[in-house]
Formats: sequence, structure tokens, C-alpha cells
Amino acid sequence: MSLVNFIADPFYDEFDRLFDEAFSRRTGGGNNQVARQGNNAPRVFRPTIDVHEDKDKNLVTATFELPGLKKEDVNIDVYNNVLTVSGETKQSEERNDQGYVIKERRYGRFSRSLPIPQGIKPEEIKASLENGVLTVTFPRTSPEQAPKKITVQ
Repeated sequence: MSLVNFIADPFYDEFDRLFDEAFSRRTGGGNNQVARQGNNAPRVFRPTIDVHEDKDKNLVTATFELPGLKKEDVNIDVYNNVLTVSGETKQSEERNDQGYVIKERRYGRFSRSLPIPQGIKPEEIKASLENGVLTVTFPRTSPEQAPKKITVQ
């Protein structure tokens, strides 16, 4: 099972940004000059994923960067051999700077999915969230799928 497709690539983030800008210019979606000068933040919260396969231990470990989120904000679902991590981020910050009140907010939903091997049971999937990093581990292959050695008699 190849999981190369799920490694974050800055090229695609930049590609998405270019399409978003072109589309908003064409549809009159606001003043892009101001948006480009004053706001370089990503428009959508899309957590990065790192996936590692350990063939010796028969384990796949996927780590998701979810800064500022608590485990109550994160949902993990398995359906049709697809593991989906989703949730909602609600971050708000207020500070006084030289007589000005500065309020910054980031709200949004996210969802990332990756395929899991057929036959993996939900109870075999383990997840933990520590310091903004969600770690999900599951077997690389199920015991039923593992190759069985047949001796010739």
C-alpha cells in the first residue's frame, strides 16, 4: 500500500492559492491588492499529514499537525476503508498594542482522509493528541491479509 500521496507538498498549497486569487479577481471577490499585502495567512485550515510505514512492526503511523486544538475538537471516523480526521478550529486572540486593541480570530472546519487496508477493525486503530500533534496508528495489514506460508508435502 503506497501512501506517498498524503505527504504535504507546498507546491499544491501555492497552486490552490493562485487559483483562489484568479477566481476571486474574475468574480469581483474583493480587493486582492489589500488581501495580498496585509494577509498572507492561508484561507483554509488544512492540517499537514506525515505518514510512516514500519514493515517490521506491521504498523502505519499518521501524524496530523493540529495546533491549538483539544481532543474534544477532533473527530476520527472510519468508513469504507477510509480514515477521516475532521474537526473545527476556534481560535481568538485579543491584545493591546500601543493604545490599539488588536483582535485576531481563526474559525473553520477541516477534514483530511487517507485509505486504510481492507479488513482493519476500528478497535485496532489507536489515536492520541499531545502538544497539538495527533498521532494515529493502525496495522499495515490485517492478520487475515498477511501472507501465509504453505509447506509442500
